[in-house]
Amino acid sequence: MNILIDIGHPGHVHLLHGVAEEMKKRGHKVFYSVRDIPVAKRLMEHYGMTPWVDLGGKKDSLMGKAQTVLSQDMQLLRFVRKNHIDLGLSSGLVLSHVSRLTKMKSFMFDDDDDAAEPLVTKYGHPLSDIVFTPDCIHRKTKHAVYYAGTHELAYLHPNRFAPDPSVLQHAGLVEGERFFIMRFVALKGHHDVGQAGLSLEQKRALVDLLSPHGRVIITSERAVEPEFEPYRLPVPPEEIHSLMAYSSMFVGDSQTMTSEAAILGVPALKCNTFAGRLSVPNMLEDKYGLCYAYLPERFEDMLAQIRHLLDMPSESLHAEWHAKRQQTLHEMIDPTEFFINHIEHNEALS
Repeated sequence: MNILIDIGHPGHVHLLHGVAEEMKKRGHKVFYSVRDIPVAKRLMEHYGMTPWVDLGGKKDSLMGKAQTVLSQDMQLLRFVRKNHIDLGLSSGLVLSHVSRLTKMKSFMFDDDDDAAEPLVTKYGHPLSDIVFTPDCIHRKTKHAVYYAGTHELAYLHPNRFAPDPSVLQHAGLVEGERFFIMRFVALKGHHDVGQAGLSLEQKRALVDLLSPHGRVIITSERAVEPEFEPYRLPVPPEEIHSLMAYSSMFVGDSQTMTSEAAILGVPALKCNTFAGRLSVPNMLEDKYGLCYAYLPERFEDMLAQIRHLLDMPSESLHAEWHAKRQQTLHEMIDPTEFFINHIEHNEALS
């Protein structure tokens, strides 16, 4: 089988590299396409997801995004026909469009609620043959295939990931040293229009609160303000999950990294206007107690919760979150194994 994996975000590399590797081991031929995103390309190089078709850059405006999608539709339509692609895997719209014009089947991986992404719900789900969906989400489309897990668990499940302790040395840390990871995002996706995360003043307040208790490490989707440069992430992006696994706390305005920290058993707190609105983060917060979400106007409540966690003995905090993580792992599956089995045994691909 010829498989095309389309990458539109660095997170998609993490999500699908395990599927790609296993498909190659089973004798399938895997092709790749990617936008002009340096971090995504670096991660693809790291995981051996090469060579790829470069689909060019992304645009910020909705009109620009629509034009980009049409251009990428045409590029991948030609590629799919030329290479006789049987199956396309992605978390975006383009392959679902191309699948309607070719013999290729399209499987989408989507962990956002329908209400949070009306364009994908309208122009992607109906054209996809399958929409892999965490079972805490209810979809309108009949093409949804539900599983007990999250995107983050697909690459952070113990079957797929073990933190590398050498990352501590790379980051200039010693074993047992207390440190905190902060993540600032750009909020430039189509579903981010009108949304907000942490303000500059709020970022300053968080650094001021955390820094007396340990080292603060900042990773950002865009250039950070000069005052935060001394805190910039000291390791390459392929090592961030190992570093996160050893951290004492995660704080930021990133949806994905909050969930990643939670899945790794690290106390995680986020502040943005999505708080309370998305099923996957709500599940990790409400059902498993692994993370916390706050609207920007409730920032003082977030600071109070951080102070409470900082006051807890480190050993007690670690043990409590380890127990919560074990419960989560017990009740969820290895999503990558689920994806692979579903691909291999899907009748439409026979």
